[in-house]
Amino acid sequence: VQLVESGGGSVEAGGSLRLSCAASGSAFSINVKGWYRQAPGKQRELVASITYEGSTNYADSVKGRFTISGDNAKNTVYLQMNSPRPEDTAVYYCNAITGPPQYEYYYWGQGTQVTVSS
Repeated sequence: VQLVESGGGSVEAGGSLRLSCAASGSAFSINVKGWYRQAPGKQRELVASITYEGSTNYADSVKGRFTISGDNAKNTVYLQMNSPRPEDTAVYYCNAITGPPQYEYYYWGQGTQVTVSS
């Protein structure tokens, strides 16, 4: 599975930004797609995830502001970022999980920088 992100950049606080991630290769085997982020000096953390069936999960810090969605036909996942805050500044990584729970394998994109200015 290969993951390619796009849509990162700079945005003012209160604006909006949409990230996209296209999967290729054995994309049919993906069970969960998601977005993680890593700010300087901090650990990588889950932002949001979506299952193949459409169930979503969000970090508390982004609930009500960010929306994850997926297009299974296009093997693409999106992250709509509304009302971003300076603390959302980080490198955002697309993630895909394949395999059953006991044998999960994580794939990662190359990351895209998101910078939110106040």
